[in-house]
Amino acid sequence: MRKILYFGILAILVSALAGCGSENDPPPVFVAHILSDQPADGDIAFDPFLGTFTITSGPDTLFFGIDDLDPNFPEFRAFLDFPLDGSTGFDAVPASAAILSATLEVFISEVSFAPIVPTLLDLVVFPITGLRVEDFDSPPLLSQSLDFFPTDQGRFVAIDVTPLMREAQRLLLTDFQVRFLLDLAANVGFVGIENLPAVSATAPQLTVVYTL
Repeated sequence: MRKILYFGILAILVSALAGCGSENDPPPVFVAHILSDQPADGDIAFDPFLGTFTITSGPDTLFFGIDDLDPNFPEFRAFLDFPLDGSTGFDAVPASAAILSATLEVFISEVSFAPIVPTLLDLVVFPITGLRVEDFDSPPLLSQSLDFFPTDQGRFVAIDVTPLMREAQRLLLTDFQVRFLLDLAANVGFVGIENLPAVSATAPQLTVVYTL
């Protein structure tokens, strides 16, 4: 999946650079690759029977959805953080950048309990120093929907997050932060996202194509 994505980006770059030197040339196109910041990533589980929240920071696998094997049916929500300022050593996206496209790529380690897991992906803001209980249900800045399937297990899933990235840029956010949660209309479904930054081949990655 990543090879296909890179070839697509290369095609955009070649097209943008063709005919270099003309006054009518389009502006240069840049590509930023940013891995998620694992210490800031995490998930939150809410136990509806006990009314308690469990926050897990920086796990190797992030979970979202409802765990059908737990008798209390806790709901998990997963959070990913992508610094846009280069502070973690990856590419930066300037505040003045005009976003052409943005793709969030995740490696799915588990899809359980449902043939289709309807999902909401929210643009949110949360502290990079650690998730809080209030982040579980904080109002999203923008939201989009997608589905996960059992066939996604053990594979990469590329998600077009261009509208979310453009909104983050419009708001001058220094981090692109998202929350995965089970669609409120669903009552079952559980997904695991691999989150191993030391294994860059499967770490969550944000790819942003932009101009200045």
